[in-house]
Amino acid sequence: MKTFRRQLLALAALGLTLGASALTPALAADKPLVLGFSQVGAESEWRTANTNSIKDAAKQAGVTLKFADAQQKQENQVKAIRSYIAQKVDVIAFSPVVETGWDTVLREAKAANIPVILTDRAVNVSDPSLYVTFIGSDFVEEGRKAGKWAIEWAKKNAPTGDVNIVELQGTVGSAPAIDRKKGFEEAIKAEPRLKILRSQSGDFTRAKGKEVMEAFLKAKDKKIHLLFAHNDDMAIGAIQAIEEAGLKPRKDIAIVSIDGVRGAFEAMVAGKLDVTIECNPLLGPQLMQLAKDVKAGKTLPKRITTEEGVFAADVAAQELPKRKY
Repeated sequence: MKTFRRQLLALAALGLTLGASALTPALAADKPLVLGFSQVGAESEWRTANTNSIKDAAKQAGVTLKFADAQQKQENQVKAIRSYIAQKVDVIAFSPVVETGWDTVLREAKAANIPVILTDRAVNVSDPSLYVTFIGSDFVEEGRKAGKWAIEWAKKNAPTGDVNIVELQGTVGSAPAIDRKKGFEEAIKAEPRLKILRSQSGDFTRAKGKEVMEAFLKAKDKKIHLLFAHNDDMAIGAIQAIEEAGLKPRKDIAIVSIDGVRGAFEAMVAGKLDVTIECNPLLGPQLMQLAKDVKAGKTLPKRITTEEGVFAADVAAQELPKRKY
């Protein structure tokens, strides 16, 4: 009898063990994916919309998001990435402040077997396997679109003589600043009359855009015909400087900028901006799906480019109510 009782107890214990082990995979499957994300900062309307998209998408996708604002400093991003490595998150994603200087920390992530996704901005690394994929815009193409628009503007509004351009660049060393300048210069080579008179960083902010534009306007050696701003926020700051100098934006100085934020559409409706080249910040849903695909071991393309349009002032009024950012 005692032997039989011991056998029953042993079988019961075995059943409990088997039951627990059978539940383990299910519990693991229900565990939410943990994503560590380092954002550039909050320097513009675009960046705010990008951050909101990522946070909202994480909630909807059931992803546990660990978010850090780098305040436009690379050292803060490196610190955040190392923190995510120490916390053993499932996936790391970040929008790099600048292109270079990432090899060491990305090697640390690779050594920890944590996959890395780049969003919005690319990096220049010695080993491309240090990140899985990039999702974002084609910044060179955005610059080309701005340059092509400038050529058409010049044909209609300045058929003879040189067309003097001033350029407000983005953050020095950042992918969008480098690539948008490259694309713009490539495009305007087709029309030698278009000449970049001055080019300086406005750091993607309204305040700095206004400050640099004021300096451009004070150097009165040559008339400025057109402003190319690497983002809408700098363009809006520059518009303030133009008006304070007693000039009329669009009439005295044509303005083309990039991003397609609501503020740009409002400026076009007010007759103060000629055109904005779209750069879609709503990358959150795609990022969450990519993070899940990466964790599941799926093979992904090295670069995923978003589709974007060009919006001129004549369509601004009808497009403004449709803008989500």
